[in-house]
Amino acid sequence: MDIYEELRQVLDAHPTGAPQSKYFDEILRMMFTPEEAAIAAKMCFSPRSVEQISAATGVDAQELEKKLEVMADKMAIFSTDKDGKRLYGLMPTIPGLFEFAFMKGAGTAELKKLGKLWEEYHHDAMGAVFGSSKTPLMRVVAVQKSLNAQNQAHPYEEVAHLIKNAETIALAECACRVSVGKCHKPTDNCLIFDSPARFLISRGYAREIDQEQAMAVLDAAEEAGLVHTSNNSSDRANMICNCCPCCCTVLRGRTQLELPHAFATSAFLAEVLPDNCNGCGICADDRCPVKAITIQDDLAVIAEARCIGCGLCVSGCPTGTMAMKNRVAPSHPVCPSSRDLGMKVLQEKGKLGKFLEIMKR
Repeated sequence: MDIYEELRQVLDAHPTGAPQSKYFDEILRMMFTPEEAAIAAKMCFSPRSVEQISAATGVDAQELEKKLEVMADKMAIFSTDKDGKRLYGLMPTIPGLFEFAFMKGAGTAELKKLGKLWEEYHHDAMGAVFGSSKTPLMRVVAVQKSLNAQNQAHPYEEVAHLIKNAETIALAECACRVSVGKCHKPTDNCLIFDSPARFLISRGYAREIDQEQAMAVLDAAEEAGLVHTSNNSSDRANMICNCCPCCCTVLRGRTQLELPHAFATSAFLAEVLPDNCNGCGICADDRCPVKAITIQDDLAVIAEARCIGCGLCVSGCPTGTMAMKNRVAPSHPVCPSSRDLGMKVLQEKGKLGKFLEIMKR
């Protein structure tokens, strides 16, 4: 078997997937030399020591460590330090192989080419596979300013809680807008937490910020009309993406690919307080990313089946017409942990056995 196809099959065992495509084959050939691909194909998504990877690959440990460092520096694999020892692991396609390479921007010809390939891959196969499970991997989190005392919110439904719960916070460029470039929304607002954050900071792909700075990033993203999304579990956030509907992988699952399970909506729905509405159209024209609002007879009307509960219409309304209410029955429940989320998606995609086999390495 071709070594790049062997590596693809390993990556495809992850919950996010790595479907076969000529575009992904070219991506892998750009990101990994044949020798590096052979090493990666024997690795695991859970970090392992150089000695363990050496035993699996047959590559001398001293030589292998140098190769693994090169691979980590170019975002082909990740590394983490534990108990004074450096460990290395595979990264999934999303978030990982796609995003991390672009988090310093896309100023080189190679990165521009890579961005075009990822865009082709998204339309050809990756977007549909990423959003194919009944349980979404990502969810919308309502902007903080849209919620009030009447909204019954679990802590994990509030962006402030996600920030306060993180030990390390990294700020990087939004890989989606950097690589796709279909709008002029700001790009310096991708927030990554804890172990992935420390990895990106250590390799120079992100900078460390504190909680106050992170909240300021979210405020600026909300002002720009960007949707907060995070992983669909309640234990901890791996990241907060600030998404636009024209570039970002998560939202485009609905806005372009029309996948019903592309992401989970928030626990809230927008509603109109008709006595205050003057029909200005800001909510419909400028704030709603999924076209769930129309103006009829000078009054905002919400199509609840389309509303994702982001809260941007509320925070952008000049007359206080818009508000948020609790959904009666959320379409996709939030999983209790990242592990539970991954296992559930793997079962739904029929890949649990293959994944567990790789994790035994």
